[in-house]
Amino acid sequence: MHDKLPLEACCAYVLIVTAVYWVSEAVPLGAAALVPAFLYPLFGVLKSSEVAAEYCKDTTLLLMGVICLAASIEKWNLHKRIALRMVMIAGAKPGMLVLGFMCCTVFLSMWLSNTSTTAMVMPIAEAVLQQLISTGVADTQEDSETVEATEDDCLSGTAALSLPAVNISLPTVETNGTGRKASKPKKEKESKDSRYPTKRDHMICKCLSLSITYAATIGGLITITGTSTNLIFAEQFNNRYPDAKVINFGTWFIFSFPIAIIMLLLTWVWLHFLFLGCNFRETCSLSKKRKTRREMLSERKIHDEYIKLGPISYPEVVTGVFFILMTLLWFTREPGFVPGWTSLFEKKGYRTDATVSVLLGFLLFLIPARRPFSRAPRTTAGDGSAERDPDPLAPMITWKDFQNLMPWEIVILVGGGYALAAGCKVSGLSVWIGRQLEPMSGLPPWMVTLLACLLVSAVTEFASNPATLTVFLPILSALSETLQINPLHTLIPATMCVSFGVMLPVGNPPNAIVFSYGHVQISDMVKAGFGVNLIGVLVVMLAIMTWGVPLFNLTEFPEWAIDRNVTGSL
Repeated sequence: MHDKLPLEACCAYVLIVTAVYWVSEAVPLGAAALVPAFLYPLFGVLKSSEVAAEYCKDTTLLLMGVICLAASIEKWNLHKRIALRMVMIAGAKPGMLVLGFMCCTVFLSMWLSNTSTTAMVMPIAEAVLQQLISTGVADTQEDSETVEATEDDCLSGTAALSLPAVNISLPTVETNGTGRKASKPKKEKESKDSRYPTKRDHMICKCLSLSITYAATIGGLITITGTSTNLIFAEQFNNRYPDAKVINFGTWFIFSFPIAIIMLLLTWVWLHFLFLGCNFRETCSLSKKRKTRREMLSERKIHDEYIKLGPISYPEVVTGVFFILMTLLWFTREPGFVPGWTSLFEKKGYRTDATVSVLLGFLLFLIPARRPFSRAPRTTAGDGSAERDPDPLAPMITWKDFQNLMPWEIVILVGGGYALAAGCKVSGLSVWIGRQLEPMSGLPPWMVTLLACLLVSAVTEFASNPATLTVFLPILSALSETLQINPLHTLIPATMCVSFGVMLPVGNPPNAIVFSYGHVQISDMVKAGFGVNLIGVLVVMLAIMTWGVPLFNLTEFPEWAIDRNVTGSL
């Protein structure tokens, strides 16, 4: 009976049902992504074997290799060392402290998931905030008092104040933010106002907390592996336009890195203006001659936490080398302006970024964590205690370490998106949608892109980022082909803007983690997030209209899109 229905209608039904499940989250996102796996064969759109093949692609292997590296970074506390070192460089002035945490979070989020990065950095930020609060209780009246920032003064100030017993631990936090309770001062059980000595302390807590979730989002834009939406775009684009050969790690980085830098600075200015005021000279001074007593104590607390990590260990060095090596091999694979290392092989097109990722990830299971001809290494546990690994040949990471970080739900979700895209292509639904959008042909390309960015950034506030992008990519691809616009002109901005769901705690997991610490209210997130959302859309539009044009040759409708358009019409 279903075979008599038009394939376009059957595919549209499957797409709508899956989208409803994704938006409503009536079932887990991964479970909803399995809907095409049984509805497409039942409706005769795709064979079961054809649908199954869509659920594991090249990007799945790429993600697995990156997760291996992320597992090693977490296991050996390299992320804490990087974060604390960068904050030590920035200092304890509120403005510079926020900027230091943002830079650190952006860097980590380039390689780790936004959620993992936020969960790693937020406990460190919470420790610093609790230090500000606890010292503020002791010297609220002396908040503006300045002293000479010498080593002796810092030590005497610490001894004189006799810090309250604030049990601050820096665990490798799960995404539910459970590290918060261990770092709360005892005063919190009193009235709400007693948690913060002054209103300014509360504003600093709000500013620093929100800056971390926004910085994690910004950092995720920079690399293809930075966030799942980038992976979804890359795989769907390469599947739809196999002859394009324009999206790789290098080209994406060149385009997105300036976006991230501009967004980072503008977001910092916006948050500073919103929560700390316009006195940048007072809150961002780099002078070490005049510091408040509590700023000195905060710097000392950060320094003490760094000292607890001990000297850099052999596994940290190995992880750092692998980190740098993976980045270099990604950059030099096909840089575009010079021949890459793949040109050394006779057969072309066999090696991708996933090849590098999986190779280095595999080696982490093989290389022992103990330095050759040395005693057993010390493994730093989450509570700061040290344990000795009884196995002298224990590898850098174990399969359990990998399993704890591997986001299988995202893998299935991405696979469901590929299955939907394949169904739209085979059934002709994408062509039909493109024909319905022909009345928009009179609009200039920049207007089409702006409308797509605004629509996507609005929808993603209430729906998950991967689900939103998965639904919109086939529609925007068909629209671009119909209007004879380079598909990258709409797809890349839409992919970036889908990450700007930063106005509500439900917008993305990092928002929820930061919200769970209790420093910010929903009204704070809406007010600050609206500005960040606007900044993001404007900067992405600036990029696609300027340096994106020569990088992706956006002024012409490319041959690879013409071939796809002709094939789809047939």
